[in-house]
Amino acid sequence: MVKADRHLRFGWWSLLVFLSLGLTLESLHGFKVGWYLDVGNEVRRLMFTLAHAHGTLLALVNIAAGLTARNVDGFELRPSVSFALIWAAILLPAGFFLGGIVIYDGDPGLGVWLVPVGALLLFYGVVRVALDLSNLR
Repeated sequence: MVKADRHLRFGWWSLLVFLSLGLTLESLHGFKVGWYLDVGNEVRRLMFTLAHAHGTLLALVNIAAGLTARNVDGFELRPSVSFALIWAAILLPAGFFLGGIVIYDGDPGLGVWLVPVGALLLFYGVVRVALDLSNLR
């Protein structure tokens, strides 16, 4: 039950953070901020949008993991799966966001290297949950 609660708390707070990021991005767009909207900043805009979208989605994945752990009899989130899902929800959007802060001639910054690490953690977490649910009787 403790892991389920942790994922629910993390998921709901993450959802708030990434929805706030979306509101900030909409404000930058609405106020026509050049640092965000100028043609030369397309990569920044894309990276920030990807950070917002992935962060929001992964917040919902963590909420789903918490609800699954709480409501499916005989299912428990393994410690490695709990670690993977939470850190995927941190590293994936952080990589996109950091990659958009400083851009180099149309390429994202070095922070984007966090994205594949987060993606691998997410893949492991989802596969492990699917396998563990499939093995329930």
